[in-house]
Amino acid sequence: MNFYLSIKKRLSKSNFPCRGVALLSLLAFCDMNAQQVSTFKIDPTEKYQTIEHFGASDCWSMQAVGLWSEPKTKQIADWLFSLETGKNGQPKGIGLSMWRFNIGAGSTEQGNESQIGSPWMRTECFLQADGSYNWEKQKGQRNFLKLAKERGVNKFLGFFNSPPFYFTQNGLATNTGRGGTFNLKPDCYDDFALFMSNVAEGLEKHDGIHLDYICPVNEPDGHWNWIGPKQEGTPATNREIAHLIKETSKQFASRGLSTQILLPESFDYNCIFRVHPLSGPARGNQVQTFFSGDSADTYLGNLPNVPRRLVGHSYWTTTPLSDLKNIRRMMNDSLQKYKVGFWETEVCIMGNDTEIGGGGGYDRTMKTALYVARIIHHDLVYANAGSWQWWRAIGGDYKDGLLRMFTDRMNEEGDVVDSKLLWCLGNYSRFIRPGATRIGVHAYDKNGQEVADGATEQQGVMTSAYKNSDGSTVVVMINYANHPNKARLSVDKAKMNWKAYRTSDVAGEDLLPVGQFKNNQNITLPARSITTFVAE
Repeated sequence: MNFYLSIKKRLSKSNFPCRGVALLSLLAFCDMNAQQVSTFKIDPTEKYQTIEHFGASDCWSMQAVGLWSEPKTKQIADWLFSLETGKNGQPKGIGLSMWRFNIGAGSTEQGNESQIGSPWMRTECFLQADGSYNWEKQKGQRNFLKLAKERGVNKFLGFFNSPPFYFTQNGLATNTGRGGTFNLKPDCYDDFALFMSNVAEGLEKHDGIHLDYICPVNEPDGHWNWIGPKQEGTPATNREIAHLIKETSKQFASRGLSTQILLPESFDYNCIFRVHPLSGPARGNQVQTFFSGDSADTYLGNLPNVPRRLVGHSYWTTTPLSDLKNIRRMMNDSLQKYKVGFWETEVCIMGNDTEIGGGGGYDRTMKTALYVARIIHHDLVYANAGSWQWWRAIGGDYKDGLLRMFTDRMNEEGDVVDSKLLWCLGNYSRFIRPGATRIGVHAYDKNGQEVADGATEQQGVMTSAYKNSDGSTVVVMINYANHPNKARLSVDKAKMNWKAYRTSDVAGEDLLPVGQFKNNQNITLPARSITTFVAE
């Protein structure tokens, strides 16, 4: 290999471009054939977490997009939720199985007085000033609840960025720098819990949508929440969260609701298992605080409607690559110690994701898509996430939407385009169905020696495997490298035919069927691609 590299360097400086290109092509062929073939052995007897769903949220764009013309809303819904395939077997959509619905706090009704500058970041509220409920509110978002259900989605999560502004201490749905405590009046905890139960019942009665889950707080430990007023949000301490969850559990139980109450939607995994320096001890060590019997005042492990589970966001833990792996390992160790499950419920690209240029500027290419696929892999393999959810389905000129929206005004219909990010998420969500179990993967070199942690080469090939409840086996292989890699899939004592679906920067390769492979057959993974292999 050193010989080839030496020749390449010489040719790159050659004065004979045509001859150089020809020789470089030949050497690339030689390189590919000289590559070591990695064998990935799938072990169905080695079982990990159950995968319950993949999802995204309707924030904040669906309040407008959901009111667009039917052809456009149907196309968007097909991209996000459809399980249908075209004539060539190529999926029409990514088959999301969870939809995250933002329950508004009323900043839209307040208008400019809300102190939230952008109308896109304001939300309507079902509750009215006189105490009545208006079920015509959030109409665009509710339309997408129905479109999701029509396409087979049967799990819905309602989440709050803020309590309704009627109940807040400052009369706003944003915190406006008022400090790090919960922006809820001390005598309104039961009012907020009643509002949540009314919304759960109202959506089922008026729209036929059952909220399987509700998250009463969102990023309560995020220091951005202490500042305001860019968007709806509020901080909260662990004690305040525990108080609210207890009131909500009491309310749900008294009404006979089956909706599960999730917490705490942490902004950073570090808060879940230790103290984050920016958030402080009143918001850290959430595993122990909420699910250790020693935490008498904040213990939530014995409440109706409260599963033994924490949910959090992947932000700020994606770089450097050592943190991407180690933080998730440490968090999982703590979760396992207290027998607590975990879901990843939100992430997009932020300023610290410098490898791909940060969050600014939408990117339809594999650059962002592969970066996110690597996060998904680590959340599933090292954090043992039972659910994985992207931040929002549709965004603007920022790396936060699966789809890109082009419109200047909320009341004017625009256009939406897809992205490689959408389809790369589909390499997981379309084929790993609710109830699947993650199973073992072991990597071996050409000499048959097992490579420790070899199924996760962070700049190369990353492999994970799953067993669906229908008996099918799914393997997702990310090739992060700038060159092709050779691999071999192996399941002992099995005769399997793998059908492959690939997403890459090649036009049209969006979950494109690219052939079938037998057990132990050599497979070439193209550079900068993600391929899903399915064996019935």
